[in-house]
Amino acid sequence: MDWDQLELNPKVIAAIKKAKLKSIKEVLHLSGPDLQRLTKLSNTDVQHLLKTVSLALRNNCVLTGITELVGQSSAGKTQIGLQLSLCVQYPYEYGGLESGVIYICTEDVFPDKRLQQLIALQHQLRTDVPQEIIKKIKFGNSVFIEHAADIDTLIECITKKVPILLSRGMVRLIIIDSIAALFRCEFGIQHSITKAKYLQTIGAKLHQLSSGFQSPVLCINQITSTMDERGLAGTNLNVLERVSPALGITWSNQLLMRLMVSRPSSEFLRDTDASATGIVVRTLSVIFAPHLPQSYCHYTVNEEGVKGTE
Repeated sequence: MDWDQLELNPKVIAAIKKAKLKSIKEVLHLSGPDLQRLTKLSNTDVQHLLKTVSLALRNNCVLTGITELVGQSSAGKTQIGLQLSLCVQYPYEYGGLESGVIYICTEDVFPDKRLQQLIALQHQLRTDVPQEIIKKIKFGNSVFIEHAADIDTLIECITKKVPILLSRGMVRLIIIDSIAALFRCEFGIQHSITKAKYLQTIGAKLHQLSSGFQSPVLCINQITSTMDERGLAGTNLNVLERVSPALGITWSNQLLMRLMVSRPSSEFLRDTDASATGIVVRTLSVIFAPHLPQSYCHYTVNEEGVKGTE
């Protein structure tokens, strides 16, 4: 590794070389305290080093595997999926992959009207991109839509149609909206083993496509809720609602990363300015990921798309 190519203080580079660290992999395999002991650098310098090499690694490759986006109804899952369908078409320097997307719908009709609205307002949303670049991108021509009404159709789609589009370089992103819908309709509790086998089959194929073609996969998932009653007999019970991603542990084991979106309850909205302004601030949380800490950010969904907010 040529450490001089990274934006690091010469003092940090000298310490790395003295510690005989030869690759980004070696640096990332060490904890912060271990790096401090090995390089004799301050905690601030070590954190800057870790951030710099992480960015360098992410800029040089695509993080492959299955990313799940899970959340309640109307939290903005499909909106994020649609926006990613356009983001993937931008040049690399603006966060894109210069390719298209295959969007597989399993439940609702594809929201084409909303997609066209987002396309028309890209110049307002992406003010970081020169207008001449946005005008050159034919967004609508690179969104390939498939509908899968049952599990067999979904498997046929990801084993036959998707590989053709990927091999021809026509797409670099796969979105399934939603992965839970088909299983919710077709399987009962008595079919848990068959359900698990299907989930493993789909997960394995998506992993193969993602790693083989260096293309991210986004699976939108739903949440399930259970009522948890707590209290003593003869007293008023406290009823709590617990939510968790659908499809259980078998599906969770197929994932590289899980993100969860949520929006405030209607009771909360009535007590805030959102009821007057119509602006609902939603939350996106990292539940688990190999390269990110558990954290969260806020966003809104408006006419031109999804926007981060303070």
